Amino acid sequence: MQNLPKFMQAIALESANENFKLVEVELPVPTPADNELLVKVEYVGLNPVDAKLAKKGFPDWQYPHILGLDAVGTVVEAPVGASPGVGERIMWHADLSGQGVLSEYTTIANYAATAVANNIEPQDAATLPCAGLTAIFALDKMQIKQGDLFFVDGGAGAVGQYAIQLATKRGAIVYASASKKNHALLQKLGAEMVFDYKEKDFAKHIQQQIGQTQFDAVLDTIGGENTARNIEMMRFCGRIACLNGLPPLDNNMLFRKAPNISIVALGGAWLTKSLCAQQCMSMCGKSLIEEVQQGELQTLEVIPVDFNASAITQALHDQLAFKQVGKRVVKVS
Repeated sequence: MQNLPKFMQAIALESANENFKLVEVELPVPTPADNELLVKVEYVGLNPVDAKLAKKGFPDWQYPHILGLDAVGTVVEAPVGASPGVGERIMWHADLSGQGVLSEYTTIANYAATAVANNIEPQDAATLPCAGLTAIFALDKMQIKQGDLFFVDGGAGAVGQYAIQLATKRGAIVYASASKKNHALLQKLGAEMVFDYKEKDFAKHIQQQIGQTQFDAVLDTIGGENTARNIEMMRFCGRIACLNGLPPLDNNMLFRKAPNISIVALGGAWLTKSLCAQQCMSMCGKSLIEEVQQGELQTLEVIPVDFNASAITQALHDQLAFKQVGKRVVKVS
């Protein structure tokens, strides 16, 4: 800890509620455990899950709780022989049951971190962990392959944008839903066709546009009532990956469609204490970094957010309202 401050600034949640407001707090700089890196945080990517957790809280949290799960920063202290090492820039998706990353310093297990190439802007890297890893895990669970008819419900969201690009690279024929103003963006990312999510009879609209609604796989980023509709649009024994759990589903529909249903949640890697899953996130993060380096993956538009409580509070509320397409990224240092 030599030459490092004893205290740091952080953005914390005093209590979880619908009208949450974050506060600025001063806390001791954390001491890393034997297998942990101490990181000076540079950028934090905000996610819808951050705002949802600010509203509902989490059973393991103690307050004030530091929010934030996605970060990019530089290692300032590391175990001897650890990789990544001191001076390296890294990115990671943090354990939601512990303290978050909206602070000047934090710790992360070295095996869960991914080195960020020098030619990638750190604020761009901050858009990758949650959204990019979720997209990869979803595509892997659905075994997306060459020629699959693949539908992304909510394509303009962060996960949707990465999923469209990654699925197109795998050879899938990708369709998506989004508001009309985002259709051109998603087609540029690789979507064959984009449908207006506001259409009253959505499935019928798709049927009229492409002649069928028998998708091999669906990425269900919205959930709720959309899940049953999405299953109806799948072929028999089709695959669906759900990001927001499952609503009550009609048993007759499930029997008729026999869908292969997957739930995608990065938090489980930490909550189940699965070292294998945490290492997998690091390896998948490396894959994302390499694809960005090679120009095969376009990162999300960065919406800058100041490192103060009021700005981040507003950004999280805006995130839930889906006011802008892109990733809100906080510049910490």
